[in-house]
Amino acid sequence: MPVPVNLPNLITIARILMVPLTVWLIITGRHELAFFVFILAGISDGVDGFIAKRFDMRTTLGAYLDPLADKLLLMSIYVTLGILDQLPAWLAILVVSRDLLIVGGVVLAWLMDAPMDMKPLWISKVNTTVQIIFAGAFLFFRGYGWDTGMLVFFGAPLVAAFTVASGALYLRDWLRHMAQQANGTH
Repeated sequence: MPVPVNLPNLITIARILMVPLTVWLIITGRHELAFFVFILAGISDGVDGFIAKRFDMRTTLGAYLDPLADKLLLMSIYVTLGILDQLPAWLAILVVSRDLLIVGGVVLAWLMDAPMDMKPLWISKVNTTVQIIFAGAFLFFRGYGWDTGMLVFFGAPLVAAFTVASGALYLRDWLRHMAQQANGTH
């Protein structure tokens, strides 16, 4: 069966291809251009979603690719900035660890024949929004020569708090799900 690749999916794939470009721009010190690519990725995320819904072009592939594209871009920015010591390394580790925890839990549940329906939690949506705003603001500040000290001082703990809270709620839900599976209740 052929994989349904339509316009929204192609836009999402283009967004995934923006990840290495963004990393390269950050590594080469072109934060202002990385900021514009980041904004372009955000706009394309909205456009592909609009087209998919408006013209009934939603696909299973798109349902997987869209959040993957978002996570790849965000995690790549945090990891790159952490490696370059522009953001605290602990923050990059925290952002990536939360996502690995969630993916690992889903895969483990699936391997244990107890698959989970993954629905984004409200705290996860807030967390992603906070991570996006902080990453975008950091790239903007850095790109235009503004001091990032206060942004990091206040923003990093805020991102950390939402990241930990979101991860903790997903872990709670996973533990409940696995306990229900073990008890034979659903």
